Amino acid sequence: MLKLIAKLVLLATGWRPEGEKPAEKRFVLIAAPHTSNWDLVYLLALAEIFDVRISWMGKDTIFRPPFGGLMRRLGGIPVVRHQRGNLVAQAAQRFAASEELALVVPAEGTRGAVEHWKSGFYHIARSADVPIVLGYLDYARRRGGFGSSLRATENVRKDMDQIRAFYADKTAKHPEMFVEPRLKEEL
Repeated sequence: MLKLIAKLVLLATGWRPEGEKPAEKRFVLIAAPHTSNWDLVYLLALAEIFDVRISWMGKDTIFRPPFGGLMRRLGGIPVVRHQRGNLVAQAAQRFAASEELALVVPAEGTRGAVEHWKSGFYHIARSADVPIVLGYLDYARRRGGFGSSLRATENVRKDMDQIRAFYADKTAKHPEMFVEPRLKEEL
């Protein structure tokens, strides 16, 4: 039933999936660009089409009634952004306890424009020793899916150069809100 709904959503909005289902069973998934609430709808629809059961992090406020239960059933994990915690260690533990886990980490951290990406996705992947899969939405072409994967190394700049090259031709719903993928660690 969910696959039919996903197909109908994509068909009704003119979107098409691209790429292949990631071969890895456990990975951190970058979902970018992220400048609109529609991004989650397309992410969920594409994941369903590709038979990828995702878990995704979102700000805790979207998990309140009346939609909180639905968000959790759709794979949502609430994150309280203003509280400091060891989210990287918790995510790595989740990977260690799971045979299959596709954890979506919003690298931009928000839909609004930011100076740089949050590095949590990178540190989670390194700590859990899992690859980073480059997921994308391209509003200019109305295509979305999964790109290549890479292993985070000690060379942050080199890894981010690969990520920047991948997202260079992807267009956000609100392009003025999407910044070049760059981490503080590179500055």
